[in-house]
Parts: sequence; structure tokens; C-alpha cells
Amino acid sequence: MKKNFLSLTVSVAMAGTLLAGCSSGGDDKGKVYWLNFKPEADEALQQIAKDYTEETGVEVKIVTAASGTYQETLTAEMDKSEAPTLFVVGNQAAVKTWGDYCYDLSDTDVYKELTTDDFTLYNGDEVASIGYCYETYGIITNKALLAKAGYSVDDITNFESLKAVAEDIHARAGELGFDAFTSSGMDDSSSWRFTGHLANLPLYYESVDDNWTECPAEIKGTYLDNFKQIWDLYINNSAYDKTTLATGGYDAEGEFKDGKAVFFQNGSWEYAALSEAIADDDMTMIPIYTGVEGEENQGLCSGTENCWAVNKNASEADIQATLDFMYWLVTSEEGTQMMAEQFGEIPYKGATENNNVFFKAANEALEAGKYSVAWTFNYTPNVEQWRGGLVSAMNQYDNGGSWDDVVSAFVDGWATQYKEANAN
Repeated sequence: MKKNFLSLTVSVAMAGTLLAGCSSGGDDKGKVYWLNFKPEADEALQQIAKDYTEETGVEVKIVTAASGTYQETLTAEMDKSEAPTLFVVGNQAAVKTWGDYCYDLSDTDVYKELTTDDFTLYNGDEVASIGYCYETYGIITNKALLAKAGYSVDDITNFESLKAVAEDIHARAGELGFDAFTSSGMDDSSSWRFTGHLANLPLYYESVDDNWTECPAEIKGTYLDNFKQIWDLYINNSAYDKTTLATGGYDAEGEFKDGKAVFFQNGSWEYAALSEAIADDDMTMIPIYTGVEGEENQGLCSGTENCWAVNKNASEADIQATLDFMYWLVTSEEGTQMMAEQFGEIPYKGATENNNVFFKAANEALEAGKYSVAWTFNYTPNVEQWRGGLVSAMNQYDNGGSWDDVVSAFVDGWATQYKEANAN
């Protein structure tokens, strides 16, 4: 496992906006059509497209898929005569679906600007897609509240110590004025934190044991007892009745901002919102400990589903125009500034420095020799259907049902969704 894949920011040393490899020739500058994956970035992308066109004369069209509809939108757009030239292929399952459309990026200038290959996806020997940003997640911690309870983050080094601290805080919540964990709502706005991000921990450790290189047809569920331990810790050490989690409607972010809990499982994308209420010195992120042997050396969970692919079926001029635009985004002052503001950390040599304290925590862990937990959930077959089954089983468990149903949804559900995804 590489230890440098969060190699962070190099101060921007490239002034100006020199384009690399502009070779479309003649009057045909080509054009760019980016089917954007992140709705929250649409406004900024529309502006950057306008600025780039004014500067270069190259037409850049940005279309943003509605949240949760990217694959359907991509399928529809790829059937059109003017299909996207730049699109997202974010995991190996997507490579399997879209690999025949992916231009080999291995010899391109934008690929050579990467600081790591840890977010690169391959189609055989070819580079199918490259990460354009990455994120990290874990247990966001309010250090000031933790100190009021008599602890520091140095006291938490594994599941056993996390459990001891959380249970003590929960037991004293009345006198402290805050609880251990924020709510763990299981509605659509929140359940992905647990059926995606928390479920990644047992998937990751199983993938390491069994050396996954592609989505397995079946999984063992080796670490589901560990999954149960951390889930029980969340739902039993919070101010919220676990039997009400299924209906959701909770605002975990708001609870954390208001100082109602010490711990909040979420990611680096929360920094901007949380920093409105909590000082940088009072926030950090610690690993999601589940009781796995050797987890004292575990760092944060870092990865991405945001990977650029270029449509190899586009015209030569459009492919080159798209590659030039990508290069400009990760090397120019204007491009890298926008990328930092909209996407956070980007794995490129010219990245603008990022002040996000959660990325700082991730890098400090790596610098201390701790390993990063990869986003193994990217292997999940028919991800929405699989997670939906897990939500139902976890809701039943929270209301007095058997954990065996969660195990079945996790393991048997995976096999079922794999068969359906690979039926053809």
C-alpha cells in the first residue's frame, strides 16, 4: 500500500495560463463538453467555462446531472451525436461499463501532472480515468468539547479507547450539556454515511485479506462483527432514540455545529460549513476504529469517485481541446484556484494550498507512518440497490431485530447484486 497518496499541496508556481499541447491545427480548435458529476459546483464551472472560452476561443459546454442521476444522464447523453468529451468514470464497475469509451490518458500532459496514481483507474493496461479531486472521512471531533469532558484526541487510539470515552461522555451528557455522537439518521440524506462510508471499513479489511483487484462475485463478511461494534457505539451513545433513526429528519451537521455532540462521522467536504461555527483549532478528524487488530496504525479513509475520462469516440480536435482544458484546470492560477474552492484537494503538482483541517489530519497521520483506508466501497455492485437492502436490515436491527439480517443483506445482498449487474 502506498503511503504517499495524500501527498499534499505544492504552492502554485505557475503564473499565467500557458496551454500544453495545443495541436488541433487549422481553424478547428475543437470543443469541450463536460458532463459534470457535482451539482454544487455548477455555478463555478459555468463561470470557468466562460472565462476559458474568452481566453482561448475554445467552446466549453458544461452540463450538470441532477443529484443521483449521473449514470442515467450519461447513458442518455452518450447516445447523442454530440456526446460528452469529458465525463466521470469513478470506480472499476464504471470502467467495466464505459471502458470502451475511455481514451487512454497515460501519455497525456494532464496525467503527467498527477502527484499519485492512487486515484487512477485502469482498463487493462490503459489509463481509463484519473482523479481530479479527493476527499477524506472519519470521525470529526470537537476538541474543545472533548477537553471539557476531560479527554484529548491522544486518548483515543483504537476502538477500545474510543468506546470508553464515548460511553463516559454519554453517561454524563446531562451534566456536560452535550453527548458523544450526533444522530445517525437512516433517511436518504444521511444513510450513505453508514451503508457507504461506515460499511467501507469491513469491506476494506476483507479486500486487504483477499487481495481484491476487481469486484468479487461474493464476499465473506469477515469483519461484520467489527461493523456491529461501531454501529452499536454510534446508536447507543447519542441523544437520539435508535428506534427513530429509520424515519430520519435529523440534522447531524447542525447538531455538531451547535455543540450538542463531540463526534460526527463525516468527511472533509464538511469543513466549510462547520468552520462557520467552530474554530479550526477546535476541530480535527480521527479514524473510524472498529476493533481490527493493529488499528492503532490506521489513518483516515481517503479516496474519490470523481475521476475524469475523455471520450475516445470524439473527434481528434475535440479530444485535444478537452485534454488542453483539463491541463489548464490543474496548472493555471485561475483553474487551480477554482478547483480548490469547488473540489477541495486535487492530486496535482500545481495544486493551490488548502487550509482544510481535515486534510491536515489525514496528512499528519500518513506522515506518522499510519496507513490510509482506501475507498473499497467503489467496488460495490448495483450500489444503490445494495445499500438500500442494508438500510432496511439496519433499521430492523435498530428496532430490536437480529443482526443476522444485516449480515445477510451485506453478504447475500452483494452476491445478488453482482449477479444482476453481470447478467449480460
